[in-house]
Amino acid sequence: MGMVFGVILAGGVGNRMGNLERPKQYITVGDKPIIIYTVQKFLENEEFEHLIVPCPRVWIEHTNSLMKKYFPEKKGHITVLEGGETRNETIMNAIAFIEREYGLDEETLIVTHDSVRPFLTERIIRENIEYGKKYGAADTVIPSTDTIVTSKDNVVISDIPDRKKMYQGQTPQTFRAKRLRELYHSLTEEEKEILTDASKIYIMKGEKVYLVNGEVSNIKITYPYDLRVAETLVKNMEGEGL
Repeated sequence: MGMVFGVILAGGVGNRMGNLERPKQYITVGDKPIIIYTVQKFLENEEFEHLIVPCPRVWIEHTNSLMKKYFPEKKGHITVLEGGETRNETIMNAIAFIEREYGLDEETLIVTHDSVRPFLTERIIRENIEYGKKYGAADTVIPSTDTIVTSKDNVVISDIPDRKKMYQGQTPQTFRAKRLRELYHSLTEEEKEILTDASKIYIMKGEKVYLVNGEVSNIKITYPYDLRVAETLVKNMEGEGL
């Protein structure tokens, strides 16, 4: 049976946070940097052979020192890598590392997750691994609570799709690593340019991605407002002894 790897994507530089001197995954919430809560959740699942944390080159040293500080006993279990130019290139770097260090087979699974979603649950990780093993590709989503409006020209409404069929994408996204790489390399450069999401590679190639139920609390910390929400969630977690 293929090995399972966690890939915690810490490549973002946090442009939407305004004038911050550090990417948002390194901002402290409660008493720890956001990325530490995220890595902790992955370390709690024993199915992971290894955790890979791709980040910007200038933050590699800092990320390594955080891992040593917070997870000294897991030294051999976490590798910090340089990320790529895009999210998908970053994932390809992680797959290349796995191939080099462990080898890849058809069943090798990667669970990719945003480092700035620290509130994912044990269940979400477990179900991603289950669905990944069973189907080969899975994406974490929640039903859309808002009406979604599409506009082709960004001026007027083109369509209002049926909300019952609309979901908001979260992460993790889980894939058989070898198949993901094959599909990615089969895209044209133009197709790669427009990709923001790994699941879309499968959709563009007519392959199925199965839905895993996320949680409303599995928020992505993107804007300053999200930091205030995160502070509250951390206090609640600590209050419950999580």
